[in-house]
Amino acid sequence: MDPTLAARTLVASTEIATAALSGDEPDAVLRLVVRSAAELAEADLGLVWARAADGSLTVEAAHGNPAAPNLPNSFDPVGLVLTARSAAGRVARSGVPIVVEDIVNDPRTAPFVPAELRRYGPFAAAPFGTRERRLGALTVYRRRGASPFTPATVDVLTAFAAQAGLVLVLAEGAAARERVGLYEERERIARDLHDVIIQRLYAAGMQLDLLTRRPGRKLARRDATRLAEAVDQLDATIADVRAVVRALRNPDPDAATPADLAESARREVATAGELLGFEPSFTVTGSLDEVPVAVADHARAALREALSNVVRHSGAHTVGVRLTRDREGLRLTVTDDGCGIPRDVTRRGLQHLEERAEQAGGHCRVDSSPRSGTTVTWQVPLT
Repeated sequence: MDPTLAARTLVASTEIATAALSGDEPDAVLRLVVRSAAELAEADLGLVWARAADGSLTVEAAHGNPAAPNLPNSFDPVGLVLTARSAAGRVARSGVPIVVEDIVNDPRTAPFVPAELRRYGPFAAAPFGTRERRLGALTVYRRRGASPFTPATVDVLTAFAAQAGLVLVLAEGAAARERVGLYEERERIARDLHDVIIQRLYAAGMQLDLLTRRPGRKLARRDATRLAEAVDQLDATIADVRAVVRALRNPDPDAATPADLAESARREVATAGELLGFEPSFTVTGSLDEVPVAVADHARAALREALSNVVRHSGAHTVGVRLTRDREGLRLTVTDDGCGIPRDVTRRGLQHLEERAEQAGGHCRVDSSPRSGTTVTWQVPLT
């Protein structure tokens, strides 16, 4: 490799690693990745394609001048979609790079070139991500008539895409762990508020109320009024603290509806997937729209606790989450094929699951063994 090109590649990789691990916005990091790739490959256009579950690709970031020959003005390629059968889709799926001299005429690429990209000729695509976490593809283009990409350039592009993808995967994992830690801390604060502060406020209110009802002692009208006002203030404070508890237990404080159980559960599953390195399956059966806020809070926290145990202890290769609403109520099932839950974890780590189920009038069952993995069934009635 040309020493100058190697040095530029190292500088670009270091810049991306610094930005990603420093917590920069993902969009900004992707723009930095595609700009660096286009500059290293001396390309007129660079695109980062994100891979969806069905294998299709969508442009997430672009660098260059994406003017189409049949359009008077440049278009914004972000949001452009390719099918899984396209050359970039095959690269993202297989992990094998591809290079062609003319994207419009080469039979490997011609059937899937969108009109917006038909003014380009030389084309190269490299897998973006890691072998375990294939994020998509990194593609570069030169205008028709330009010299094709050399094998050395494609090698640099492939190595750079792999390094940049690894950095993003590591950054996602770090961010996910930070979010889990934040959620756990929010849950701890919420539990302390609910189990300690509210109970003490309630007890103080009861004591004050008893003073006004104690036989044989008649308080002056002014003192009785002050005590009644103090009891009312304590009741209002308890209501405020309970609202704070609900907000703390909602993993997305900006969500419009704290009882949107399906969406918040989907986010919990996605967070667990980032830590596990694979996406757990997630299924919803029945409508969750009218699940009471309190029950939704319990279910959400129960799911978080169950997935936390899977991430920390199971070593599972597959995980399934199912939320079901039927005539019997709301049922949460979390299944994994891991090594089972150690006895001390079963009693300590899953105790909160049982407590939450009991508070909502339901029950929690844990079936676990080293051979078959673990199934947590958490069920509560809905009135």
